[in-house]
Amino acid sequence: MIGVQDLRKGTTFVDDDGNLYRVLEYQHVKLGRGNAVIKTKLRNIKTGATVDRNFQSGGRVQDVRLDRHQVQYLYHDGELYHFMDIETYEQPAIPKDVLGDTAKFLKENVTVELLTYEGKPIEVELPTTVDLKVVETAPGFKGDTASGGGKPATLETGVVVTVPFFVNVGDTVRVDTRDGSYVTRV
Repeated sequence: MIGVQDLRKGTTFVDDDGNLYRVLEYQHVKLGRGNAVIKTKLRNIKTGATVDRNFQSGGRVQDVRLDRHQVQYLYHDGELYHFMDIETYEQPAIPKDVLGDTAKFLKENVTVELLTYEGKPIEVELPTTVDLKVVETAPGFKGDTASGGGKPATLETGVVVTVPFFVNVGDTVRVDTRDGSYVTRV
């Protein structure tokens, strides 16, 4: 059991009804005279639904232990994404709805962490940045950099990010996987 004041972004716990939740957002609000409310935005792991829930300070929830496995992304076929466990060489297939937005940053042979609970895959944690090749973007022209703006670019995984004007087709760019923003040209 952990106190609700110890909940942070990324914490996974089980509520009184046996539902597994992951904390997406967390806010500690003091009301005065020693009272406090913990406001959270939670994602139900089984259904994928997002709910807002408030906890009174001093409350407790059952924390869970997640198993972490280093896996290498192999390929996808339709709705299933195939990985290989680096230690055991097992090849779990994970549905796209479990991956969510992380699927758009997966590139073949990238190593990620697979989080499982009771043998069932829950989430894939990507590295903070990934390097992807630009496959489509408008050409840059001399003088474009004076405005300091950007242009959309489609990367090899299909994700679209805003890049500076000097980036061209064939360039490799580093993208932050937390928010999908351009970091640098590699």
